[in-house]
Amino acid sequence: MHPAAEHSPLGKSSEYVATYTPSLLFPIPRTAKWAELGVTAQTLPWLGVDFWNCFELSWLLPSGKPVVAIGEFAIPADSPNIIESKSFKLYLNSLNQTEFASIAALEACLVQDLSAAAGKPVGVRIRSLGEVQGEGVVGLPGVCIDDLDVSISNYEQPQPELLQCDSGRVVEETLHSHLLKSNCPVTGQPDWGSVAVHYRGAALNHASLLTYLISFRQHADFHEQCVERIYLDLKRLLNPQTLTVYARYVRRGGLDINPYRSTETITLQNLRLVRQ
Repeated sequence: MHPAAEHSPLGKSSEYVATYTPSLLFPIPRTAKWAELGVTAQTLPWLGVDFWNCFELSWLLPSGKPVVAIGEFAIPADSPNIIESKSFKLYLNSLNQTEFASIAALEACLVQDLSAAAGKPVGVRIRSLGEVQGEGVVGLPGVCIDDLDVSISNYEQPQPELLQCDSGRVVEETLHSHLLKSNCPVTGQPDWGSVAVHYRGAALNHASLLTYLISFRQHADFHEQCVERIYLDLKRLLNPQTLTVYARYVRRGGLDINPYRSTETITLQNLRLVRQ
């Protein structure tokens, strides 16, 4: 378990507060997990963002009429803290019986509170149901590797030794899989995700990537750290010119978390997959 997570509301019975309470937000420092991966805040080998989408966002107009919307939050990948997911949900629920004069006022409040918890400025967009509905769902780019015939029997820990290169070839390609699963390090609940890998460098053996991703199946870690581990294991193997790894996770408690990590500054689109 993360050393700070045991003090969070995750996995504990919690009272749901329906009026604005920013103190509900529980930040967890990233440094301990970065240390496990052999990196520090000063040596991060990636750029990126964690997109959070909230599908249970509601507040009151001054007239008392409720509003529902979808919230998008972009937390920088180099922020000192992640925000523990249950505390995030409890905080958002505390807006349910709180009046805001306008969407702009609500966004300003969210930016202030979430940035304070994350330790860096957090991007906030409040989106109408019609806007999000109009976008529909998308598929991941590139080649799906899920139909490859592979064998694996060890699911307890990620196994980077499974990864292999196809010798003598340099390629640029995008691969994806919907078979990523890990477990919450606090509650043990399953976290289901789809992952995409884009790189330019030594050719990666597709079957080896699939068995490696499946080896996360019983691994206990937060979404962000799983993606960072995948990124680092691929970077060490391929020594690529460019590398981007991101995962789109199935929502829980009205929130989904979508970490993106890349060697480059990239234009990111926060578009839903079919399981989101």
